[in-house]
Amino acid sequence: MIGKTSFALLLTMLLGTLAAAISTGGIAYAAMSDWADNEGGRMRLVALAPDAQGHIRAALQIEPAPGWITYWREPGEGGIPPQVSPAPESGVTLEKTSYPTPKPITVGAIQEIGYDAPVTLPLDFRVKGKQPTTLDLTAFIGLCKDICIPFQAEFSLPLSDASQSTLHEQALLDAANASLPQAPSPDFAVENHRLSPDAKTLSLHLTLPETTGDAPSIYVTGPTGYVFFKQINAKRDGKIFATDIAIGKLPKNYDIKGKSWGVLVIDGERAIETTLAFE
Repeated sequence: MIGKTSFALLLTMLLGTLAAAISTGGIAYAAMSDWADNEGGRMRLVALAPDAQGHIRAALQIEPAPGWITYWREPGEGGIPPQVSPAPESGVTLEKTSYPTPKPITVGAIQEIGYDAPVTLPLDFRVKGKQPTTLDLTAFIGLCKDICIPFQAEFSLPLSDASQSTLHEQALLDAANASLPQAPSPDFAVENHRLSPDAKTLSLHLTLPETTGDAPSIYVTGPTGYVFFKQINAKRDGKIFATDIAIGKLPKNYDIKGKSWGVLVIDGERAIETTLAFE
């Protein structure tokens, strides 16, 4: 049995804890939406308030249901890439969507690129004009299992003061950024590239971080909606790797001169992402 004094002390402690929870909880909910649910999974929005330069750090959390998948920015031979669209009247623009390292996913005879586990996509927004009190946007993703389901949700997320943002949201965003492919480094880089005169193959020479292992996974993103990953004549010699990437059909009258393509290279537990410039 608890005495009156002990009970009063316990009640005071509980009330203090509850007040703290309400105080931080209000801020947390101001930086994190409720989950939007779908048969194939769920998603929600996380954001911090704009900083002094009008930059908003945010992320879209996607959790496919067991057995379901969602997609990378170029989904492969099928699928739907994620799309995030700020409300036109909000005065907020999306500057960049970043993607953690994906994996190849085979669905029947179709080769796709995406995620079969929870994934968080970092989002970078910029405020133009008056600072908004809410971040209003529409998120559209694809979720697939035996069938593919387009999943769209609208979010209106109150933005707390930047100095009051909770450690929880900041840690979540930091973890999302840490999951992204890295920039090239001296021990892991694309050393040179060359597109054949007939634009049928892209030759790549790389330095890899490990001396042994299978051929790395390579995804070359060309014009929007195009991704190439079929390797030909791949050869690994210690940390040196050479391969040709088969280039399928390109848009009619496409001129490669002056263009830049993206490339993602995954070797074991490490991944780099960079661009390939064509003069």
